[in-house]
Amino acid sequence: MVSKPVPVIVLAGFLGSGKTTLLNHLLCHNGGNRIGVIVNDFGSIEIDAMTVAGQVGSSVSLGNGCLCCAVDASELDDYLELLTRPAARIDIIVIEASGLAEPQELVRMLLASDNPGIVYGGLVEVVDAAEFDVTRSRHPEIDRHLAIADLVVLNKTDRVGESDLDRVLGTLGELSGAAPVIPAVYGRVDHEVLFDPAAGPGRETVRQLSFEDLHDHEDDHDHAGHLHAAYDSVDFTAQEPMNPRRLMDFLDSRPEGLYRIKGFVNFGAADPRNRYAVHAVGRFLRFYPEPWPRGAERLTQMVLIGSGVEADKLREGLDECRTARPQDAPDEHSMWGVLRFVQAADDER
Repeated sequence: MVSKPVPVIVLAGFLGSGKTTLLNHLLCHNGGNRIGVIVNDFGSIEIDAMTVAGQVGSSVSLGNGCLCCAVDASELDDYLELLTRPAARIDIIVIEASGLAEPQELVRMLLASDNPGIVYGGLVEVVDAAEFDVTRSRHPEIDRHLAIADLVVLNKTDRVGESDLDRVLGTLGELSGAAPVIPAVYGRVDHEVLFDPAAGPGRETVRQLSFEDLHDHEDDHDHAGHLHAAYDSVDFTAQEPMNPRRLMDFLDSRPEGLYRIKGFVNFGAADPRNRYAVHAVGRFLRFYPEPWPRGAERLTQMVLIGSGVEADKLREGLDECRTARPQDAPDEHSMWGVLRFVQAADDER
């Protein structure tokens, strides 16, 4: 059986935005996952263990399976190969870009990678709410970064007043297009926005060692609040098979604020042998056909995650994709749109 690809998330943002704090939070609240961390150009990040380890090209174990690798761009593929080996048992990889990195280049490298063990997990751009205007003045390229982001985390929202917060949120909405914008304090973002909880019991018996354990940052008070209030999660289940062409129309026109889609799709007579795992993040979409498990009920089950989405409209749109009537049955060419987003067999080497 082909191993499930490891999602690779690019975490970007200018210096001081709170990328490392957000990563800290994910390491401490990992949903039972083993997280591999790749730090691009780590010289700007004061981590004692990384300093002790030496220079670019070094690796440090952070405990409980988490591995931190300091690399430059030319070494990225090598470390992705290392972290996706079965022996590493890594569930998620996070690339923390340097504060002056071009995230577009990292995303391009991931999408062009020949490594079948990875799948793009999204570009997350972290923005400092209190310093947004100053950052934009110093680094006008932030507008370009926001335009290609799959998710924007507006951090340090506790440091601005309500009117300034509304103004910054409005500007981010204009710059980031359809990407959802999630307000946060101290980098607290629910891990389920970015990746799934690990399957199986006993995966989180020991807390992962975080960056704060390696370096003396500001006190980690409990400022998490109600993390789930920052995003919406919509469940959808259908007994009837889905019409492939209609589902692709829905996915091609997915609304603003919808960040992730995951689950399994039953296309019925269009492909009776397989169910299709669906993975969508931002603008990225991929299907993974696999034989139906013996005895499994043939359902479509999907979860849609975003910010500011309208649950009823999403469910109505998916309901329209069901083959509930004879005239809804797919034609012989209806799977072509789906198959465009299936990794070719030759790419599975």
